[in-house]
Amino acid sequence: MAFQITWEQRDDSWGPDGRVAVLHDKANRLEVWPFAGCNAYRWLSGGQELLYCDPESFWSGQKPTRSGFPILFPFPNRIRDGKYTWTERHYALPLNDPASKNAIHGFTPYRPWRVVDQGMSKGSAWITGEFHASKDAPGSLPLWPADHRMRVTYRLLDGVLRIEAEVENPDRLALPFGLGYHPYFRLAPFGGQTAIVRVGAARYWELVDNLPTGKVLDVDDPRDLRHGQFVGRLKLDDVLTGLYPFTYDRDEGLGMLAMVQHPAGDRMLTLWASDDYRELVAFLPPHREAICLEPYTCTSDAINLAARGIDAGLRVLQPGERWRGVIEAHLTA
Repeated sequence: MAFQITWEQRDDSWGPDGRVAVLHDKANRLEVWPFAGCNAYRWLSGGQELLYCDPESFWSGQKPTRSGFPILFPFPNRIRDGKYTWTERHYALPLNDPASKNAIHGFTPYRPWRVVDQGMSKGSAWITGEFHASKDAPGSLPLWPADHRMRVTYRLLDGVLRIEAEVENPDRLALPFGLGYHPYFRLAPFGGQTAIVRVGAARYWELVDNLPTGKVLDVDDPRDLRHGQFVGRLKLDDVLTGLYPFTYDRDEGLGMLAMVQHPAGDRMLTLWASDDYRELVAFLPPHREAICLEPYTCTSDAINLAARGIDAGLRVLQPGERWRGVIEAHLTA
């Protein structure tokens, strides 16, 4: 059976558009809801449900960043007090983190995206969503230094989910940005709390109240995942850096940065990324049904750290410039 794309209606959705795109063949399935931040909230491969989705909070719209595969742009994670300065202009963002003290996760996870392309072949199916701030969230324009256009393509292959991102600056002003993904990988297929997690990271950002101080430290035992640790002994909510690939695919330009493995060694999920993803957030939610391994192009609060002269990964596109990056998740059974 070749890959196909169909559309289904979710009548219990909170939004006015409950249509979801379903990419599938006989062994793989991906469900994407364009209205809810173009979130790929369900990925099934080889009979395994690989993404955690909280049906109550996701379909009600209460917590769209706590399920599936949220896209975080133009900044991932937090901006301190929701305030920053760029080219001598002061900005104030809504304080929407859980503590209502900081801005969090950008504009894209909470707003509808437009589908601009879709296709299928014998070996894959894909769908491309676009978010253009001036068209899709004009109210956000006073909150960020420049207009921004982003396209994300989900490409489903056998046992592989590939995400291709393109960011463009359509404005006449410079565009600072960071991009992150917040995938919730289910632990049950990999042994639950006995699953082994590995991350190729030698250092981490020191955090106080979930915000980086600007110091980067060598990983200590609770954060040293280079040789693998059982999930059951971990408490994670950390921004890891000093990333190095366990292996590198030079043809694709992707490095394998992290993996979750069944203790019996018979099933493994690996996370690959292009070089610009220089940070990885490792997070265990309180329910512990999933682990979040989140590739970021910058750390939290990067725009304020950059103002202090700290290399936090903040990227800047000049008018008309574009940036591209790729990540992939692979299931090995």
